[in-house]
Amino acid sequence: MADIVVTAAKVAVIFPEKAEIFDMIAAEAITKGEAVYQTAAGKAAASGGASAAVAQFMGIALNKASAGMAVSVLKKGLVAGFTLSSQAYGAPIYLSVTAGSLADAAGTIVSVVGRVVPLPDKDLTKALFVESNMAKIWA
Repeated sequence: MADIVVTAAKVAVIFPEKAEIFDMIAAEAITKGEAVYQTAAGKAAASGGASAAVAQFMGIALNKASAGMAVSVLKKGLVAGFTLSSQAYGAPIYLSVTAGSLADAAGTIVSVVGRVVPLPDKDLTKALFVESNMAKIWA
């Protein structure tokens, strides 16, 4: 399993008019591009596929936030800023065992967060489509 490289400065929603974005309060310092989950206290924290307790993927953080500050979270939509050159179109992307990171293979807990899709440009640029299944319970 290899973690997907994210360049925080390049993380941006593609086609924002079609995206689902909501705000949460950060439980800890959050980096732009991190996968987040909702803690029992209702706050955002770095998500990961190492245990069911933190594998409740809510989305991708769209801004940097300190604990107690607001963080915008992409629940559903296309996002740029992830290096996907080694992944095939349609490849699933998972939560990594590294907190806040995504990977090309499942961690201890299998949590698919999205897929690699082509953009409608001449180069078919690869982008990450994410979709949070907030009703799912990982065990």
